[in-house]
Amino acid sequence: MRNLAAKCRRFCVGILLSIAAWAAFSVASTAQIVSSVSEVSTRADSMSPETISGEAMTTAPSPESFSRCRTDFGSSVVEPHTALPDAPSVTVYRPLSTHCKFELFLHQVYAPSTFASAVFDATWNQILGQWPEYGGGMQGWGKRLGASYADMESRRFIQGFVLSSLLRQDPRYFRCGKKNVAARAFYAATRVVVTRSDRGNSEVNTSEILGALFSSSLQNAYYPDRYRTFEGTMARFVGAFGSDATTNLLHEFAPDLRRLFHTHAPHKVLEIEQKLPLPPDDKP
Repeated sequence: MRNLAAKCRRFCVGILLSIAAWAAFSVASTAQIVSSVSEVSTRADSMSPETISGEAMTTAPSPESFSRCRTDFGSSVVEPHTALPDAPSVTVYRPLSTHCKFELFLHQVYAPSTFASAVFDATWNQILGQWPEYGGGMQGWGKRLGASYADMESRRFIQGFVLSSLLRQDPRYFRCGKKNVAARAFYAATRVVVTRSDRGNSEVNTSEILGALFSSSLQNAYYPDRYRTFEGTMARFVGAFGSDATTNLLHEFAPDLRRLFHTHAPHKVLEIEQKLPLPPDDKP
């Protein structure tokens, strides 16, 4: 079984190296991508509306510059019902180009919430005694922090940029436009297997599936030896879906919780919130 696990690791690492080479090539050829985006924009103007999740969708031209990317995606969560003034029932879908997906990845890398999540995971794992091979104290905590941060960023790079660009899928989370809580929860949980393509239609979330598999295999490069098994890799692969489903639920209901907080929070608490040196999307 150990020989089989070692062969699986070498195979997955080879695939990851190939994908990394493709990603470097795609970033280096940004000029060619921009020219192709303009051609897609011309074709997008003539596309007929598509129906997704019960709403009529039209595809708008892709952004053509990094500054335009910043204003287009804002964050990894897209609010529903961004309607046209003269057509309330029509939602404009704007796909992300390859360089915009890369900038979205960078936006998430430097987000304060990313570092806070890694710190929380490392602290919680040390309290529970996870990865005892890393030891205790600040040295052991630092190793756990590095492993947690590597887990998040490798997953985001492989799934959110490389695979989503290669497979032409949108890495953002699109909030449900329904009001029923159960329907919204079901929608959020199922986004781990269903996503939106760059054409605007729903399809199997291949980026999620392959991204979880590749990143779980990559973790064998820095996890302690006893976790570098085929069984351990598959356990992390399955666990990634549960983690992403929980994240989607937070994306779906976090705005509602924020509105509830702002409605009932004391005035002094709101003043402290406004003074926090955080981007608007990362404030509570």
